[in-house]
Amino acid sequence: MQPISADEFEVLVADAIDALPDEILDMLDNVAVMIDDEHPEDLLGLYEGIPRTERDDYGGFELPDRVTLYRLALCDHVHDIDELKHEVMVTVVHELAHHLGIDDDKLHELGWG
Repeated sequence: MQPISADEFEVLVADAIDALPDEILDMLDNVAVMIDDEHPEDLLGLYEGIPRTERDDYGGFELPDRVTLYRLALCDHVHDIDELKHEVMVTVVHELAHHLGIDDDKLHELGWG
């Protein structure tokens, strides 16, 4: 599909985060969700950081983990706005799951791969 504007895409990402259950939101800690146009490897999303299951407590000065969603790749991956909304949600869940320590195999097993 034709790419939507950065502002429209930001709303879709915010809506996806807002739709997450409170139990999931309460587990997120020091993670920033970012938007970029594209990744050199045509990824839909990327998690960068140390999963919560593998890190010690933060001392207060660490940079947040980062989840990035790639607008152009996601738009190119779908046919219409409804598919885009769905794929944004799947990508948000997938990348935040990595922050929580859930690997790709478990995500596939749960139907989010």
